[in-house]
Amino acid sequence: MTNQPAPMREPWDAPPPGPPTTPYPAPGPYPYGPYGYYPSPPTSTLAVLALIFAFVFPPAGLVLGILGLRQINRTGERGHSMAVAGVAVGAVFTALFVIYAVLIIILIGAAASFG
Repeated sequence: MTNQPAPMREPWDAPPPGPPTTPYPAPGPYPYGPYGYYPSPPTSTLAVLALIFAFVFPPAGLVLGILGLRQINRTGERGHSMAVAGVAVGAVFTALFVIYAVLIIILIGAAASFG
């Protein structure tokens, strides 16, 4: 066996294979634990009911929306937009119902005066 010199390498050749090295040490455990899940506050039940009742029975939707807004401001629950929508839709539909009822009463009164 003869002692042969190592073959010459060009500067652009890859380095010889060897054990993999990492430039940084392995990360240790988290000092405060991993990032956690923070649950969001619950949605106000009154706000949900306000939006539903605004279409079913508008005066109840109006009242429930106002109560829901007060509860949301006090407790910090979610659902502010639903409560506002319940108040708005309940107020509009209640006003339309009142106008309709007044027109019916006027028409009945006019029909009775003709007869």
